[in-house]
Amino acid sequence: MPTTQPFGISCKGGLNTNLNEFEILSAPGLAVKLQNYEVDPDGGYRRINGYTSFGATVINQNNESEFQSNRPNGASESELLGLQVYADGVIACVDTGIFFSNDGINWLQINRGTVGTDSAPVTYTALVAQTTPGTDDYSVYPRTNQKQCTFTIFEGNTEYGEVIITDGTNLPFYFRMSGSGALNTRSFYIDVIDTDHSNSGNPNHTPITPTVVTSHENYLVMAGDPDNKNTIYISAVLAPRDFEGGNSVDLADQVIGIKSFRSDLIIFCRNSIHKLINIHDVDGTNVNSTGAIVPVTKNVGCLSAYSIQEIGGDLLFLSPDGIRTIAGTARISDVELSSVSRQVQALVALLAEEVDQYTITSCVIRSKSQYRLFYSRDSETTLDSRGLLGTLTANGFEWSETIGIKAYAVTSDFDSSGVERQYHGDDKGYVFNHDKGNYFHQLDSEGAMQQSNIDAIYETPHFDFGELGTRKTLEYVKLSITPEASATVSMNIVYNSNDENTPQPGTYIFPTTSKAGIFGLSKFGSSLFGTGESNIMKTFLEGSGYTTSFQILTRNQDSPYTINGLYVNYAPSTRR
Repeated sequence: MPTTQPFGISCKGGLNTNLNEFEILSAPGLAVKLQNYEVDPDGGYRRINGYTSFGATVINQNNESEFQSNRPNGASESELLGLQVYADGVIACVDTGIFFSNDGINWLQINRGTVGTDSAPVTYTALVAQTTPGTDDYSVYPRTNQKQCTFTIFEGNTEYGEVIITDGTNLPFYFRMSGSGALNTRSFYIDVIDTDHSNSGNPNHTPITPTVVTSHENYLVMAGDPDNKNTIYISAVLAPRDFEGGNSVDLADQVIGIKSFRSDLIIFCRNSIHKLINIHDVDGTNVNSTGAIVPVTKNVGCLSAYSIQEIGGDLLFLSPDGIRTIAGTARISDVELSSVSRQVQALVALLAEEVDQYTITSCVIRSKSQYRLFYSRDSETTLDSRGLLGTLTANGFEWSETIGIKAYAVTSDFDSSGVERQYHGDDKGYVFNHDKGNYFHQLDSEGAMQQSNIDAIYETPHFDFGELGTRKTLEYVKLSITPEASATVSMNIVYNSNDENTPQPGTYIFPTTSKAGIFGLSKFGSSLFGTGESNIMKTFLEGSGYTTSFQILTRNQDSPYTINGLYVNYAPSTRR
């Protein structure tokens, strides 16, 4: 009988679609498919969280507890155009409206005429008393043809900060709230911003409607007006609504996005990237001024403003040749440009080629050091919608995919209590708690939202165990996982690259495992006592081949778990 040999796999490195089947064998911990897993910075591949409806548990008329969640726009199935964590809730842009809620049940429509003054904001009662659109300052003023929105929070000297929203069609929207407790006890200030005060009295005046907005060095900066695509507008210092005392600067390229980065304002254009230095000294002509537009690169542009995020002290954005980062260097005011998505270049290249067909959204989950980029289109179902997760590890960004999250809008930020919150919205008008729970959602045949399974797949390369010409008979495999509660994991084995002449064994189902129990802390029935934090499960195998690939998968609503690695025992036999 041939002597058996061991082969160990430590899960690390993330998804790699770039290396060929021989090159990837030098890093056996890489994955050729990593769907609905995320790279754990401490090692292993973790099945991602799902998402739950944004709402609350209420008592119904039968004195029973039930979960309730409402669309911001009522029964309308309009896609979400933007979300922003604010105060103790979230702001949602949908259809022609802008709404705020701190419980997911009661949504206050806030896109109204000028409301309140700096010294006397308007109460909730006065705001909701007006229900006829366009009748006075307090009534709703629809944001006609509202498009995908961008947000910034200008901190200033206010309780929760001042929110500015742009969409490229309507005047920039300004909102601020004060007070805590029940929503009907709070006060509000609402306004719109006209950056072109010089022509505001002209009846033929075409207002400036920027697409993107950010705050930088105590200034509000906007850009992307459809009629002035190469112009950025800068407010007066510490006055986000005052552009009469501000400036504007023109560039040679169309502005796609803007983002504050250290002491500079990074300006992402269609075919180039620039930085605005010394914003305090900028004037419209740059004459006798130390403020200036300095090129970063004239060969790389940005495909989507909605892909720009800051993580780990760097800026990430989607470019035509991959996801790139603008990183600071040791030299003052210096930056460098590099690609961080080479491992998944095939996926990113396809996205870049068809970017105009997708709605692009992104966020950063700071507690996980993770960048999330979602791309969805109307022709796809929710369960077909995709995303990329890039986790910042000691070895740089490591990637995985999501399938089943249709995020037409997504936000991740700290609320007024300092707790990081995540929300996303879909194309049917629903808002969800993002990265929470053990399931996804989809509409049933009657149009009702139902929970659905998370389809997670981790697939290894096709291992030759160091010798491609020798057939190997696999005896058993040990799978090391760390469950967070109860989890049932399955495994498929594929011999000889799924050659049609090679018999393939059926699916192996490992016994259900549970989180390790600690006496005095864990509950009986929900934890497994007498075991370590990581469970090692063994199963005997069938079949043989010259190469072997392992697929670890779950299609259920179990709690997340982390795959740490595999240990394989095999016996070499005949040589081809």
